Amino acid sequence: MEHHHITAEHLSVGRVREILERRLPLALSDDARARIVRCREYLDRKMENPERPIYGITTGFGSLCDISVGRDELSRLQQNLVMSHACGTGERVPSEIVRLILLLKIQSLAYGHSGVQLATVERLVEFFNRGILPVVYQQGSLGASGDLAPLAHMSLPLLGLGEVEYKGEVRPSAEVLAELGLEPIRLQSKEGLALLNGTQFMSAYGVWSLIHARRLSEWADRIGALSLDAFDGRIEPFCDEVHLIRAHRGQLATARNVRGLLEGSELIARPKHHVQDPYSFRCMPQVHGASKDTIDYVESVLTTEINSTTDNPTVFPEEDMVVSAGNFHGQPIALAMDFLAIALAELGNISERRTYKLISGARELPKFLVANPGLNSGFMIPQYTAASIVSQSKGLCMPASVDSIPSSQGQEDHVSMGSNAATKLWRVVCNTERVLAIELFNAAQAIEFRRPAHTSPELERMLADYRKEVPFIDNDEVMYPHIEASVRFLRGL
Repeated sequence: MEHHHITAEHLSVGRVREILERRLPLALSDDARARIVRCREYLDRKMENPERPIYGITTGFGSLCDISVGRDELSRLQQNLVMSHACGTGERVPSEIVRLILLLKIQSLAYGHSGVQLATVERLVEFFNRGILPVVYQQGSLGASGDLAPLAHMSLPLLGLGEVEYKGEVRPSAEVLAELGLEPIRLQSKEGLALLNGTQFMSAYGVWSLIHARRLSEWADRIGALSLDAFDGRIEPFCDEVHLIRAHRGQLATARNVRGLLEGSELIARPKHHVQDPYSFRCMPQVHGASKDTIDYVESVLTTEINSTTDNPTVFPEEDMVVSAGNFHGQPIALAMDFLAIALAELGNISERRTYKLISGARELPKFLVANPGLNSGFMIPQYTAASIVSQSKGLCMPASVDSIPSSQGQEDHVSMGSNAATKLWRVVCNTERVLAIELFNAAQAIEFRRPAHTSPELERMLADYRKEVPFIDNDEVMYPHIEASVRFLRGL
């Protein structure tokens, strides 16, 4: 079976997506193993005759950094850290994001600046490969000293503590380890900090959201093009000449994409009686394009993050340095994730406006997209649902990164709140997907009232596939299963 080898080479978001979608198992490269071992051996030598206290290795944590710990208690110190910090609460982190947390933690530890045992990293690899997924909770991290609470829950099963999801069932980790013949890891000095300090919880949510943001951006263009045709819209606002004189890359890409999607459409080519379209149609290049540019920016930030060492202290064997610094602070990605949430919420915002126009009774479309309105409410309430979701996303777009609450008796006096940015972003992604699915439900209904004229061959193929999952609505019926089927359609293609 093909493996993904953990190395110091560049890890792209695209490769992460491939690992997850193809379920590729992981393997540590020889170089990664050598770096991990070299760093651990250096730290062991350093511990034999420490010149001065080393934060979190021979001392307590946070504001307890001035309290030294005896050499015979260092292992216990690290285990206590993991246990005491497992204070997560709220909803469980989805399993696919837990897999991402494991992958990104393994990648970060493999650079050889964390001082962990090789056995610890190998056990994380085994968890990933065998589908032993720690039960992690969404709430508890301030996004500054790393994602302490959620990463503590990720780490508990290494010690035979906490719970895991294994083969679809949540069980005590001790049971699963015993069943598989695995002994709990005995943490050495520094290891608890290496596991808990780091931005992998935030980064996993960010990378997952980024992967889905690209998919939703593509769907926004495709669904928007179908809505434009169903609304009898004009193609002129999408010509190159307009967008070359305001040369934002995403704007030009969107205009060209919509033109390509509508190539060969009988509807778009026919003469128009109206001079202009509403902004939600006419300004798709500007709005969708700005979101595309944001996605590109956020990908550059998150790519840097997942190719970084983000725990603390940082160990430099070649330079004979152990430095207590701040690479675990989530500010760089907190800002980016807040920005991405705004960009995705806007895709939903403009989508809902197109839905509203389609049901408005304008341009010879029947009110609420049914042939017999009055007796039938038709597509009146799916638009309500979309409006409700869009409004919720607007509330979720208040930047988490502008907030900070001091912790650890003021030692940690500025925090990023990046974990809140991450989980809010995840909710906005899910919301935007639902809003776009509702627009597709409406646009597919509306296009049928333009028959016998056809949209483009490409969009007709998409509609044929869609109709296998979601029917045309002649008279009122229960709508929520069709909305859910529309969501599944967006995920499946």
